[in-house]
Amino acid sequence: MTWVEVLVAVAILVGIAGTVVPVVPGSLLVAGAVVVWAVAVAEPVGWAVLVAVLAILGLGTVLQYLLPGRRLQAAGVPNTTLWVGAAVAVVGFFVVPVVGLFLGFVAGVYGAEVRRLGRQRAWGSTTHALRAVGLSILIELLACLLAAGAWVAGVVAT
Repeated sequence: MTWVEVLVAVAILVGIAGTVVPVVPGSLLVAGAVVVWAVAVAEPVGWAVLVAVLAILGLGTVLQYLLPGRRLQAAGVPNTTLWVGAAVAVVGFFVVPVVGLFLGFVAGVYGAEVRRLGRQRAWGSTTHALRAVGLSILIELLACLLAAGAWVAGVVAT
């Protein structure tokens, strides 16, 4: 294993961790790492792996936004609620580093839903939003893991 492959492996691992920790760009980092590897290898196998990885991550990105969005629409949670949650999450990140991101999102979604629906029904909508975010994270994680598997197969093949 060359030093390029070691660096790419570390970048892929950080990218996979980034799917769960929103501060690090997960899929983007995995894709960039495989691009660097394919350029360094400069063989047909490397280019084929790159195409496969980009296809996997592209499909994952589309599904990451499509599936949870449909579930939220079916549950009646508007996009404005998610935007409020995201804005409060950013503020929460600076108030309480890292953990504040999650707490801020929940607080923002809950606050927006209390304003829209009242206290009685707000928690139900909040749980729908949290499940959608969890599904989005799982989809991106799966795509990154499949991309990492394709890269490992490419490393073994070269």
